[in-house]
Amino acid sequence: MTGGDAVQPDNPERDPERTLVLEAFADTIIPGEKRFPEDRAVAGATTGGGAVAAGAVELLETPAGGLAEALDSLVFSLNEHTREYAAEHGLTLDPAVPPFVALPFPDRTALVAALTRPDHPEKQMWVGLALFSNMAFDSAAHLSTPQALAAGHPGLLTIGYEQPQADGLWRFDSFSYGRQLADLHPDTTATGSPA
Repeated sequence: MTGGDAVQPDNPERDPERTLVLEAFADTIIPGEKRFPEDRAVAGATTGGGAVAAGAVELLETPAGGLAEALDSLVFSLNEHTREYAAEHGLTLDPAVPPFVALPFPDRTALVAALTRPDHPEKQMWVGLALFSNMAFDSAAHLSTPQALAAGHPGLLTIGYEQPQADGLWRFDSFSYGRQLADLHPDTTATGSPA
C-alpha cells in the first residue's frame, strides 16, 4: 500500500499531476513518511504511513464517494489558491511539480487551514476532501477490513483495530464495558444474527 511511484501500476490512466496534488493534500491532513527519497507529494513530516499510504487517492476516486467527478476541478482550484498564496507570501514555486506540491509542508498546512476556515466561501469543498483523507486512514472505507489489516493498513494498525480470527470474523472474549449489558436474545443464531 505504500507504493513507490505517484502513479500506481494498477491504474495506468491516472493523471500523474492530479495524483501528486491529491496525495499532497491528503498528506497535509494526515502526514506520513516519504515513500522514496525523491517523494515530493508526501512531505515526510512524520514517521509511519499517513493518508496517502492508507489509500486516500483510491478512496477519492471511488465513484460511490461522490467526489470523483469533481477532482479535476478541485485540483485546478487548489493550484490556483496555491499561486495566490505564494504571491502573497513571496514564495517561488518549483515549476517541475504542480504548485501545491511545490509548497513546503508548513505552507501547505497554512493554506489548507485557510481554505477550511468556517468563513471561507469554498470551505465545504475542502472539508470534504479532508474528510475523505481521514476516512481512508481511520476506516479504510474503500477496502475490505480483513484485507486492509492483512495488507498492513497504516491507519487501522495505528488506531489499534483488532485483527479478525482465522476465519475472518471478529469475536471478543471480554465485554467492551467490562461487563455484559444484556442477555443474548433467545432467537439469536450461532452466527449472531436474529432468527
